[in-house]
Amino acid sequence: MSGEETPHRSVIRIAGVDRESFLQGLVSNDVRRLKTGAAYAAFLSPQGKYLADFLLVPMADAILLDVAESLADGLPRRLSMYKLRANVTLEKTALHVLRGLGPTPQGAFTDPRHPALGWRAYSPTPGAAPAIDWERIRVDHLIPESGIELIPDETYILEAGFERLNGVDFRKGCYVGQEVTARMKHKTDLRKGLARVTVTGPADPGTPILAGGKEAGQLLTRAGDRAIAYLRFDRAAGDMQAGSALVRLIPAN
Repeated sequence: MSGEETPHRSVIRIAGVDRESFLQGLVSNDVRRLKTGAAYAAFLSPQGKYLADFLLVPMADAILLDVAESLADGLPRRLSMYKLRANVTLEKTALHVLRGLGPTPQGAFTDPRHPALGWRAYSPTPGAAPAIDWERIRVDHLIPESGIELIPDETYILEAGFERLNGVDFRKGCYVGQEVTARMKHKTDLRKGLARVTVTGPADPGTPILAGGKEAGQLLTRAGDRAIAYLRFDRAAGDMQAGSALVRLIPAN
């Protein structure tokens, strides 16, 4: 199978007869969705803050966990803290993550977050060098990335758009961090979160965004004249500034 190499990703293999029930009590999505394909999910702290996000991929005798390389060493240790007597093994593999656009090839999996992200596959051999502008796709469709928009022990997944990205299930029952996530869903309006903005002028990622001289957020991933920003929605109206650049909110579809 041909596809582009996805940089900075690792694959953890979760095996054992209790693998589904083990994950069901830990992750934000319903693991039963794996009966129809890959699923997107997060692992949270008991306080409801993001620790890791990943794609869960069903195999005949295991579940693959496709995660950012920077999180791949610590995540199995964190998950294993909840193992107790469950018949589960977790091991980091040498598999490569491939991706592409167009029809999903046999043996690959449609990316569950958004149709624009195409498909992913898992191979013992590397893929081709990236040629598609995946960063632009992320910005155009407001897809957060671990370590940039998703910060461990800081981000709340609803502020990061996990409901829109099919990464959280509100009917599956308990999981770590579920109470805080459910409270944010049902009892409060989100006052902060990720949004798309236009940027006119020079401004690097990480630049603070000001509105009327008050802090309104921060510029994150930028692709051309558009960017993902973390904003205070009550201040994100009209013209804003990021350094010397003009920033405007793009209304949600």
